[in-house]
Amino acid sequence: MSDKKPLVVVTRRLPDVVETRMRELFDAQLNIDDHPMSRDELIAAMGKAQVLVPTVTDRIDSGVLSQAGEQLKLIANFGTGVDNVDLETARNRGIIVTNTPGVLTEDTADMTMALILAVPRRLAEGAIFLKDDKDKWDGWSPTWMLGHRITGKRLGIIGMGRIGQAVARRAKPFGLQIHYHNRHKVAPEIEQELEATYWDSLDQMLARMDIISVNCPHTPATYHLLSSRRLKLLKPSAYLVNTARGEVIDENALARLVEEEQIAGAGLDVFEHEPAVNPKLLHNKHVIVLPHLASATLEGRVDMGEKVIINIKTFFDGHSPPDRVHPAML
Repeated sequence: MSDKKPLVVVTRRLPDVVETRMRELFDAQLNIDDHPMSRDELIAAMGKAQVLVPTVTDRIDSGVLSQAGEQLKLIANFGTGVDNVDLETARNRGIIVTNTPGVLTEDTADMTMALILAVPRRLAEGAIFLKDDKDKWDGWSPTWMLGHRITGKRLGIIGMGRIGQAVARRAKPFGLQIHYHNRHKVAPEIEQELEATYWDSLDQMLARMDIISVNCPHTPATYHLLSSRRLKLLKPSAYLVNTARGEVIDENALARLVEEEQIAGAGLDVFEHEPAVNPKLLHNKHVIVLPHLASATLEGRVDMGEKVIINIKTFFDGHSPPDRVHPAML
């Protein structure tokens, strides 16, 4: 590889410490005002960059990739999910794609557990009431704003990878019974540790759970995995939590079911058409909506940046990046 610093274009603002290190190591062009790049801006960036550092909201589809310059050799995605990148087209053009796995596991699992606690106990609804209608509060009442305890309830985890297992480890001490659906069973020692029950049939698991946690990636196989038909399998007393990707759930169907009180509530950190949020979900008192905060810790973002830097540095040192993504992995 050349001793000249590679030209690296970063599509969004990153933590200062990450951007500073990038400037030291690379010819890094930063997005100082942090505006989301338009499609044309992404195409222009890919026409000159040797490395593009996009985020999960940048759509690097086949049309964009087809206009990339020959000098673009690496897309170092700032994020664990890579559903924003057309991996097959990138592979065909000889462009390596990397991601940032592992570093967001604990943060995302923390947020998932927070929603598992908050939705059944109506925490957001209570907080909003005090802020907006505190004059209507007469004090404690034996029957007012009752929620449901989670101890003894069944938690069904969809996707038992790093994050799903971390959620299970948090949920088990709260007395939740752990169930899961995954492409494959986890190792026997992990099942034993978590006292987890595996369901080969997602339909059968959904019909029996009190709380569902979505922790699988968005891939063509998981798009609308929770379809209208499957959502209707949930018990009327069940809660749904999603900190993975909005596209996994048929959002319109979910909005209808919550509005009609065919399920008890939902905690959503991600949405099918981000940044748009279905108004029926946004204004329903039984739904907690968050603006994609599951991985939003300073520590997590810095760790992500360090992984991006390592992937770029390793590539330009002539080695295979440690977090290279292959389509077959998904």
